[in-house]
Amino acid sequence: MALRYVWPYSGKRYLGNTNEKEVHDLLNENTKCNIDYIKPQHIKMFDSLDDAHKENFDNCDHCLGGSYR
Repeated sequence: MALRYVWPYSGKRYLGNTNEKEVHDLLNENTKCNIDYIKPQHIKMFDSLDDAHKENFDNCDHCLGGSYR
């Protein structure tokens, strides 16, 4: 897929779903990630995967793998 620049995405690579505490890689997006169904108020964009992990977001098993759930 590709990065998204229109609000609420801001062109960053990693998208956190605050409702699920799960982080997605928009450059490796899978249809099973259901990015288009995440409500804007539940989106938090990250500059790096490490930043998302520091806030206790778990990897999406579909686009990142290595989920701890």
